[in-house]
Amino acid sequence: MKIGFFTDSYFPEIDGVTYTIKLWREELERKGHEVYVVYPDGDYDPDEREVPVRSLPNPFYAGYRIPLTRRASTLPDLDIVHCHGPAPIGVLGRYYAWKHDLPTIYTHHTPLEEYFHQSIKLESIAGLLSKLYVPVENGFLGSFDVVTASTERIDRDVEHVQLPVGIDMDFFQPTAEDWYPDRRVIGYSGRLSMEKNVSEILRAAEALPEYDFVVVGEGPYRDCLERNAPENVELREFLPREELPIFYSSIDTFVTASTADTLGLSTLEANACGTPVAAADVPPFDQTIGSENGERFEYGDLESMVDAIETCLSTDRETRGAVERYSVSYTMDHLEQLYHNVPLAKDESPTEAESPWRFSEEERS
Repeated sequence: MKIGFFTDSYFPEIDGVTYTIKLWREELERKGHEVYVVYPDGDYDPDEREVPVRSLPNPFYAGYRIPLTRRASTLPDLDIVHCHGPAPIGVLGRYYAWKHDLPTIYTHHTPLEEYFHQSIKLESIAGLLSKLYVPVENGFLGSFDVVTASTERIDRDVEHVQLPVGIDMDFFQPTAEDWYPDRRVIGYSGRLSMEKNVSEILRAAEALPEYDFVVVGEGPYRDCLERNAPENVELREFLPREELPIFYSSIDTFVTASTADTLGLSTLEANACGTPVAAADVPPFDQTIGSENGERFEYGDLESMVDAIETCLSTDRETRGAVERYSVSYTMDHLEQLYHNVPLAKDESPTEAESPWRFSEEERS
């Protein structure tokens, strides 16, 4: 099949959507499909199946770009359109599919309304836009044949298929190399933005001066975090992809206080490398982090967070086995079925009880 991925998040910007699209493309092309990626141009050299759309810098969110337009007639001939966001490139993909009467799939990656408070200084305006935005996106998603999301956390008024983005279990596995052989290190990797609540990790570091904390990432809150970081916190830039398994394997616990993830891919990658995770007891972590692979804490409760971290440090868990269910191989098998059977896929979405990507109540407790 000739599959078109339409996304407003792509290289050179690094985030979960970018790496998901890269992984899915590699896996689908390994299976013999042709995958084209339509994305906003930037400081990036595309290959023959990456199709840039002229764009401008985004004044509201550094690192991302605002696409302008590209005529649908200049895009490759496709068999199916798969959109990865509701912004201009996603709209272009939906228009292309309508014009050519093609089947459509939408994957929900990010609750964009939770980012308005970060980009708009006036809280009242940000709140109003958030309320207005969700119904608009509901209407957009409702125009697709199938909507997928990594967990049940979608917060949209549409039926959806639960389809985790998937982990490359061959790539993310424990490594012999250890960056911190003589230190007890708690780590985080991800965007340094408001909704990730990395300042909560700094609070935990201050309460646990006997441990070292390493925070890896870039984002609009980096300067603020650097100013307020205790002495036992090291802030590093995003690591090259090939170094992530070493980082995850070297730290003793991964910690996140994010309240805006749809799957929390970095937490599962850390688990695949043998490292337990301390995560806030909010979606999606209330579904993905259980007794087999980590501990959950009450968001905003410092004592609860510290207890979760110390429990992870003092107990052994077979975390890799706990996340085998999220292997990208399972995701790709399911995605191929959706591509071949799009009109019926809405009726085939697994129920909560049937979903293979959940811990049981006993495991989650």
